[in-house]
Amino acid sequence: MYDIIIIGAGPAGLTAAIYAARSGKSVLVYEKEGIGGQIAFSPRVENYPGIRSVSGSEFADNLYEQALSFGVDIELETVIGIETNGDIKTVLTESGKEQCKKIIIATGVQHKKLGLPEEDDYVGRGVSYCAVCDGAFFKNSDVAVVGGGNAALRSAQMLSGICSKVYLIHRRNEFRGEKMIVDELSSLANVEFVLDSVVSSIKGDDDLSAVEIENKITGVHTTLDVSALFVCVGQVPSNEAFKDIISLDENGYIIAGEDCKTNIDGIFAVGDCRTKTVRQLTTAAADGAVAALA
Repeated sequence: MYDIIIIGAGPAGLTAAIYAARSGKSVLVYEKEGIGGQIAFSPRVENYPGIRSVSGSEFADNLYEQALSFGVDIELETVIGIETNGDIKTVLTESGKEQCKKIIIATGVQHKKLGLPEEDDYVGRGVSYCAVCDGAFFKNSDVAVVGGGNAALRSAQMLSGICSKVYLIHRRNEFRGEKMIVDELSSLANVEFVLDSVVSSIKGDDDLSAVEIENKITGVHTTLDVSALFVCVGQVPSNEAFKDIISLDENGYIIAGEDCKTNIDGIFAVGDCRTKTVRQLTTAAADGAVAALA
């Protein structure tokens, strides 16, 4: 029996694994897709303390090797549920089950995508789902943001300070986000609203160089020459497997505070999958340390 099973091998999960293993605990990490989580797809990471610049994939590889060096077991396996029986917890996977004393859930979130056939091809080459993470790479460039909520508005707000031009694309004629931010954006000379419109295609050779926009009212297609497209149409937490055991909020995030404790004793939630205000690489790592030490 493992002391701790961690579900998810992103920065939060692997940080928890490193801290737990260094404390003498036996640790198993389950990951269903790829080591490192979403950060592995980032072309460069420049906002993690102590590391001036590193590719997302290299950062993920380093975490993986570090965890292995401390004796962490890592298996590519999809978790389909958990069971609790007093002090003993059982993690159910597609191929079996494993018992442990504590569970740390670090399943992260999935960014909602536009659904364009070429979208995945340009991830890390102009398509981004995080302006805070990648905006600085497009300083003095023309960029586009798609979305109508606060995430899109704040992304456009941040990018307006570093980019030459910011197109804010929304499929409706009014934004869903805060009016105060909309008013501020409308007053900025380098921000242009593109309303009643959707992104119909992404263009470019090796890197993104333009997006095609379709006006939903007129049907007219136009091309915007941009170096980046920031997609801010929402996130979906990957917590479906735990909904019958763990308390979730109305958006599907695990209810857990800064102590990372859930409603079930001995089960913790870390990183982007839990209720929190800031979802960044540094806060994910912090959660992993907090939960492992707890």
